[in-house]
Amino acid sequence: MESLMSAVAPRPPAPIKMPPEVDFRSGAGLEQLSALVQEFVQLEQREFGDQTALEVHTAKDFIFNMLGMAPGLDRCILLKQSMHACKIRVSPMLVCSRLVQKLDQRLPVANEYLLLSGGAREGVLDLSPEELGDYVKGADYDLDFTLLVPALKLHDRNQPVTLDMRHSAPCHSWLSLRLCEPATLARWRHCCQEESEASGEAGDDDASPSLEGCYFSPALVADWFAGAVATAVSELRCNPKRGTPVPERVERNGPLTTLILTAGTSRVLYDLLPVVSFRGWPAVAQGWLTANHFWDGKITEEEAISGFYLLPCCGPGGRPDKEWRLAFSRSEVQLKKCIPQPLSQAFQAARVIIGKLVARPKAALSPYHLRTLMFWACDRLPSSYLSSPEPETPARLLLGLLDDLSHSVLNKSCPNYFLPQCNMLEHLPDSTALLLARKLSGVRADPAEHLRAAVEQAREAGRLKRETNGVPPASGPSPPAHPAQPEDDRLARRLQQLVTENPGKSISVFLNPEDVSRPHFRIDDKFY
Repeated sequence: MESLMSAVAPRPPAPIKMPPEVDFRSGAGLEQLSALVQEFVQLEQREFGDQTALEVHTAKDFIFNMLGMAPGLDRCILLKQSMHACKIRVSPMLVCSRLVQKLDQRLPVANEYLLLSGGAREGVLDLSPEELGDYVKGADYDLDFTLLVPALKLHDRNQPVTLDMRHSAPCHSWLSLRLCEPATLARWRHCCQEESEASGEAGDDDASPSLEGCYFSPALVADWFAGAVATAVSELRCNPKRGTPVPERVERNGPLTTLILTAGTSRVLYDLLPVVSFRGWPAVAQGWLTANHFWDGKITEEEAISGFYLLPCCGPGGRPDKEWRLAFSRSEVQLKKCIPQPLSQAFQAARVIIGKLVARPKAALSPYHLRTLMFWACDRLPSSYLSSPEPETPARLLLGLLDDLSHSVLNKSCPNYFLPQCNMLEHLPDSTALLLARKLSGVRADPAEHLRAAVEQAREAGRLKRETNGVPPASGPSPPAHPAQPEDDRLARRLQQLVTENPGKSISVFLNPEDVSRPHFRIDDKFY
């Protein structure tokens, strides 16, 4: 009976095959766009082999020691293996130890740098794109970083600090050192300006006596820092050492000092920026802490508000000799950990498209505005939508970011994520906004074409690096591979062998300051 009933029972309808999702505006298939996004991300984030990782860390140590890393502080290199990871400690390269700090003892001896992945042109900081210079990945460099170098470190909670925001636009401030200790004033007197020097303006006569004098000048600090780095690089070029990175170019770009090093087979670009570093959180941004955010419950409030910086740049119409810009780079590093992967991929692709869009002519729009919109999107949209495993998700988010940016440009509205009262596009000229909106409309009408151009550019950058290193080109497209290791570089291969043979053990590398090409190894308590 049951078999009879089952025979006459209606069968469930066959599953309906959904047609591919298509973008209404451009007609592009979302799966196709997502595939292009992911291909671009893979090309941009080629997995480092141990050779490249060693070169990057060697360049970083070179920069840190040149600026003023105190002797005796070891850093770690993490070599990734298939089954385990091992920390490699490398002793400081004393050949360039503390050259900038030794010039006039102005940089803090025990300093705390913040190293950001990506150059300033990639929007890791809110800086005016007109001043950042032109560098092409593949042609000029292979990897780029931004390093915040505290010229002044105000981390003591008992140290009175005077942020004078009466003369500045939102997100900007003057900094008075009048209440700092005498030793600090003596070190930085040449980079300070008395209020009377810049005050001949109406409205300054009623300034509070407690704030008068000793304003820390961002323009003078940037000038001093660029000169100090140039002097240090010149000294290093006069006394080259075997096995150390070679400074190829040092250039001033607005507040930045850009340094390109050759370390083995890699050309590493560093954008160095002198800043003022603070612990805690500014009172002007307290309102941000009371709102609900996407990172709630994912990181602690202490991690999110561990400190902030003053950057040596002013707002439109501000005073370049007095005005600093507030930056929350420490917080952004923590927040990036909470961004869903599909949104992060979409942002990387959109950032490159936008970077090419605003490169000629350079406008007031930068990839940092796109980063800000990404943070706002995380607060506004459900996490389940941003992290959806559907294959179309990266494409949806890419198109959404482009739409958000177009809306912001047309309305000249992009609130700072940490200080919403600061509209970062408020002073965008109408003619510039219209030009940018037209360019964005062109991108939105054919996003696939612009993605294909970005993918091809990433491939070309990899090809140029291989040609520079004398590696024959691969036949046809292939997935990202480890960069080839030159036969004459034994250090990376020796490290690889030691890590493989001694999993979990402490491995130290000691370098002779006169010839760092001949290392000595220690595994636990044994020397080799």
